[in-house]
Amino acid sequence: MTQADKEQDNGKEKEKEREKEKEKEQQRGVKRPIAPPTIPEPLQEQIQSNFIVVIHPGSRTLRIGRATDTLPVTIPHVIARRHKQSGQTRHEDAWLLREGLNKAESNEQRQNGLKMVDQAIWSKKMSNGMRRTPVSAEQARAYNCQIRPAVLDTSSRVKWTNTSHQPPFLVGEEALYVNPSDCYNTHWPMVRGQLNMHTGPGGSLSATLADLETIWSHVIQKQLDIPLKDLKYYRCILLVPDIYNRQHIKEVVNMLLLNMGFSAIIVHQESVCATFGSGLSSACVVDVGDQKTSLCCVEDGVSHRNSRVCLAYGGSDVTRTFFWLLQRAGFPYRECQLANRLDCQLLQQLKETLCHLEQDISGLQDHEFQTRFPDAPALLYQVRLGDEKLQAPMGLFYPTTFGIVGQKMTILQYRSQGDCEDPYDEHYLLATQSKQDQSSKSAAERKAVSRAGGVLEGEMSNQGGVGELSGGSAVPGGMKSGEMEGGPAQGEGLMGAGGEGEEPLSAHLSRKSAIMNQLESKALGLDKAILHSIDCCASDETKRKMYSSILVVGGGLMFHGAQEFLLHRIINKMPPSFRRLVDNVEIITRPKDMDPRLISWKGGAVLACLDTTQEMWIHQREWQRFGVRMLRERAAFVW
Repeated sequence: MTQADKEQDNGKEKEKEREKEKEKEQQRGVKRPIAPPTIPEPLQEQIQSNFIVVIHPGSRTLRIGRATDTLPVTIPHVIARRHKQSGQTRHEDAWLLREGLNKAESNEQRQNGLKMVDQAIWSKKMSNGMRRTPVSAEQARAYNCQIRPAVLDTSSRVKWTNTSHQPPFLVGEEALYVNPSDCYNTHWPMVRGQLNMHTGPGGSLSATLADLETIWSHVIQKQLDIPLKDLKYYRCILLVPDIYNRQHIKEVVNMLLLNMGFSAIIVHQESVCATFGSGLSSACVVDVGDQKTSLCCVEDGVSHRNSRVCLAYGGSDVTRTFFWLLQRAGFPYRECQLANRLDCQLLQQLKETLCHLEQDISGLQDHEFQTRFPDAPALLYQVRLGDEKLQAPMGLFYPTTFGIVGQKMTILQYRSQGDCEDPYDEHYLLATQSKQDQSSKSAAERKAVSRAGGVLEGEMSNQGGVGELSGGSAVPGGMKSGEMEGGPAQGEGLMGAGGEGEEPLSAHLSRKSAIMNQLESKALGLDKAILHSIDCCASDETKRKMYSSILVVGGGLMFHGAQEFLLHRIINKMPPSFRRLVDNVEIITRPKDMDPRLISWKGGAVLACLDTTQEMWIHQREWQRFGVRMLRERAAFVW
């Protein structure tokens, strides 16, 4: 008999013994505990990354691709729609122009900002220890006014988009090259990270969502080769700004799941995805985009709510300021206009190739550029420039140079106004929490607002001069009552009345509102905003981590010398107490030699491959049944 046969016989004998024991127990009347029925564990569905589409919608650029793709499809986030009736008035969303530029104070503010920039340029020594010799615009102007273009070719070989077959819409580059005489309206469906809603044609919520759906569906079908009827087999990861509009996110998720037909979705924040894409566990993420600059401290995949701040300026404001400086220097292409989208494209290219933050490059230098427009010859221009190439990008640190008056320049995350689909939201939690919690939260908020008020006063005192604010301050974070990411409230939980001797609640609320309004009307420079964001972190240990890992992503700060320039300003402005604690302040602009514009999208692709994301998926049926409540339950951040 083999060993296997012996083991089999032993097993049968043991089974018989168990059955005999059961029979004896039943005869004796012994009650055995009833074993609960085994509940089968839900089978974890194996998700293939090539069936996950990652979407990163920017104000100027859309990045979209499968999670397995090395690089995403990148196109201008624009659509041209054909007029439905003949004789319809043509509408085109602005590219570089924005509200607040044509005020009476705009030019004076621009000039004051430029004086501060020039003072900062002169005060910083070059690497050889010498100070830069300032170059006046008149020196360059005298030369540039004499320049006439040279004809390279009688034909530019650039053509308008062919619309003879009257397509109902055109997307991306085709939309940019639609002839202005054709019957098309041009729309950019996103502006400064939010849906581009306005009172003009195509500015309603439904029209903006329809534009997004058309652009994304077109790219998925034509560029990713995915038939729209097959989207039911695909999942989607949507990257959203750190400071988001809840209603907009809800409508976009609704569109992706119910209109386009994705089977499931994950919504995650750009800053957290940027840390995933760069391989960092903790970082102060500085995302300088085309129209906004957002800052947030991320630790172990969690975005610190108090540290979030969004500045309503970006690369396009630098481009517009560069054009103003070029005009002062006698820009030889005199037909250039900010209302012309092809001229805007040329100015963007000139900014990217000529502008820098290198302190050692000084004096007048000669450059050349070409213009190639449809129905026009190809022309070659010579241009002589001095400090204009350095002054324009320094506007990010002195935003008064942008000349924007009467607009909110600092955006904060407000508490939800409530949603009928989500009854158990933070309002419910605030109303049902204990009075002790309410009282402590109220006291904490009073303390935070008084701290923010002190910071704001310090800011205002420095506004008129060249002097910089030094030292960290909890500007945006003070508004958020110091809550942690997992807390139920979102920053305005003043439910309980204060104790004796405390400021009355109504007076406190009005004071808080006034401080927030003042803060939102101010334009913080990029370096100050970084210091503020880091100082809003809860502990000194977290702040130390953030100073040693400042991650710059997006395409708005891709200038030569930007890394060293920003490092110098941060070290000079750091609170003295932290200079002793922080071993090494590090500015990371190209982690793993990656394009900083693609890092957040790449982080979304990494997110698709993580096992921990399994519980974050919101399925189509769940969304149909529970709606926006699923975002509160499944999102990796406090909704």
